[in-house]
Amino acid sequence: MKIKSNIAISDNGFVFNPVTGESFTANPTGLEIMNQMRRGASAPQIVETLCTLFQVEPTQAERDLQDFIEMMRQYHLLSYDEE
Repeated sequence: MKIKSNIAISDNGFVFNPVTGESFTANPTGLEIMNQMRRGASAPQIVETLCTLFQVEPTQAERDLQDFIEMMRQYHLLSYDEE
């Protein structure tokens, strides 16, 4: 799964879906997750980055990642390889 290619993400966390016209603002953690996903990082790599940048425990980083992915799924911001 990855972020749809048409989703615009600014450096300050503004997210725009041109298909729906919806926009969102991501916090620094969410922005880092999206940037890592765009770079093709795996879930373990993203967790490691979150632990380093935000000085959180791996269990917290994993939970944050899963919660954010679920939110992105609900807003239809993700694409899947089989689509």
